[in-house]
Amino acid sequence: MLSKKRIFFFWVPLAATWLMMAAEGPLISAIIARLAVPKINLAAFGVAFSLAVLVESPIIMIMSASTALVKDRDSFFKLRNFTYFLNAGVTLIMLIVIIPPVFDFVAGTLIGLPVEVAELTQKACIILLPWPGAIGFRRFYQGILISNNLTRRVAYGTIVRITSVSCVSFILYFFFNLEGAVVGAVALSVAVVLEAAATKWMARRAVVEILRRDMVAYKEPLNYGYILKFYYPLALTSILGLGVHPMVTFFLAKSRMAIESLAVMPVIISFVFIFRSMGLSFQEVGIALMGDENKEYISLRNFALYLALGASAALALVSFTPLAFVWFHSVSGLSLELTRLAILPTRILALIPGLTVMLAFMRSILVNNKRTKPVTIATIIEVIGILTVLFLTIQGFDLVGAVAASLALLTGRFLADIYLIYPCSKVLT
Repeated sequence: MLSKKRIFFFWVPLAATWLMMAAEGPLISAIIARLAVPKINLAAFGVAFSLAVLVESPIIMIMSASTALVKDRDSFFKLRNFTYFLNAGVTLIMLIVIIPPVFDFVAGTLIGLPVEVAELTQKACIILLPWPGAIGFRRFYQGILISNNLTRRVAYGTIVRITSVSCVSFILYFFFNLEGAVVGAVALSVAVVLEAAATKWMARRAVVEILRRDMVAYKEPLNYGYILKFYYPLALTSILGLGVHPMVTFFLAKSRMAIESLAVMPVIISFVFIFRSMGLSFQEVGIALMGDENKEYISLRNFALYLALGASAALALVSFTPLAFVWFHSVSGLSLELTRLAILPTRILALIPGLTVMLAFMRSILVNNKRTKPVTIATIIEVIGILTVLFLTIQGFDLVGAVAASLALLTGRFLADIYLIYPCSKVLT
């Protein structure tokens, strides 16, 4: 049976990776908040980032696929080719999005952005063109590192990313007269490309070892049909899950205090992401350590429960004390008006980190057992819950957009967790 110590030391580098990525958002938001016209630039960067994340969504689960499927020479080349195909696809989609007529339709007609926000959003999206492909490339090699017990190297790659974000942001802040949304987009694009290159370099020895294994893991060569059948529910899960962000943006743009909500939600989400990162990092831990016939389920479950309680307690400790004001006003650089607006939505989201841990753990059980369809169904339930609550609270009760969005995100995640209990219990019995 796995000890808590073994799980902890396997998990910590992955948690550190997500934690460093979580720090990226607040850092960029703090820079933008200290540049000219912060409210408009924060809103524009938030929308551009949401669109970029939506475009990258089909590729983001490739790390889980790589962790689970790459075992020998044949499976490495098959999944690598599959990843390259997806990378080309998401890059093409990003290119189409930034074409002026298409972007004008998305930003103006669909989302309803004010003109000044839309113009800055388009600039940021153009700069973020390399983002989706670099993410897919990086996550493919991160999965190889994880499956070969090299989780520290995943963290090292993220150190490259966060260092790059910091350096580029500060250089542009001090020495160039650029809009805040442009500064954020340049920093992100440069950082993720450098991280992808560093991750591939660190995985080179693991790849050499994999290439020496000639069909030792599968009775028959892994074919593209099997990969597609395994992966498309995961991709659909990401598309639906990450597609929520532009949908939330759409509702925020039509809510009470729309500009203020658009400006403050990226800051809130970035802050909550720091605590959610504990759970997001646990999915690959479960996949890598669960073992045949789920023999390590009990050990991983117990660890996940402690982790869930600790992550939510940590966010509650900050959001329900004066530390929240310190974070949003002094650290993030929000005005007093936006700081006051940010505190209640953050308190509403206090349970999200714990729910995220349990969602990641249940997903890992299903992926380890090659049952990916329920993962997609759970995400569909989550999206429907989010959109329903957004519609009711904004159209029916006229709530402030940021408050409505937080209630919706919490409700959707809770419903997804509840649904996954049954398919997981069937796999485990």
